[in-house]
Amino acid sequence: MFGSPTGITKVPLPKGTIYKLPGEGNLVAITVDDGTDESVVAAYAHLAERTGMRLTFFANGNMPSWTKHAPLLRPLVDQGQALICNHTWSHPDLTKLSAEQVADQVTRNETFLKNTYGTLGRPFLRPPFGYRNARLNAQLADLGYPVVTMWEGSFSDSGVLPPEVILDNAKQWIGPQRLVIGHANHPPVIEVMDQIVQVIKDKGLTPVHLGDVYAVS
Repeated sequence: MFGSPTGITKVPLPKGTIYKLPGEGNLVAITVDDGTDESVVAAYAHLAERTGMRLTFFANGNMPSWTKHAPLLRPLVDQGQALICNHTWSHPDLTKLSAEQVADQVTRNETFLKNTYGTLGRPFLRPPFGYRNARLNAQLADLGYPVVTMWEGSFSDSGVLPPEVILDNAKQWIGPQRLVIGHANHPPVIEVMDQIVQVIKDKGLTPVHLGDVYAVS
């Protein structure tokens, strides 16, 4: 259904904070956070296999779903269809932690991602809850994350929502050059995943992950 994107000129990795994809075009990046529900993580992996959807995952390594479903996800990462990035080890509010605690959250998750998926998750990190400040931004840059990854649209499914509401949110926020956030936390999103794919197709958009558009090592 979706092939590998073509004709993309990658741009240098910015410093600071990103909310959307760079430039003008017909790309959209669906990003998936957390992973508290194993069935949703598996469903996103199967969706990618079935449709060719390219996805960016922001994983918390303490969630068992990322270990259990590594056999599903690791091939997608290895083939370049999915990008798995750092969302900290256990999803705390980093602005309330000491520098040492922040470093532990980040590097512990890197170790997990390296051992499980063959990647450190750099250079994209999404701070839990989107909470950040200048001190945290500076430390994250020192740790190998010069760009804080936010979003410009959300399925709003970090908590439980009816499937039809999730789909309405997807219809509202999926658009050209949008960076949209969803969560692998609650099963209702599974019921509308194929409809979300159809929204992307109906709007004439090409799904990408962040590594498709930014020049990263």
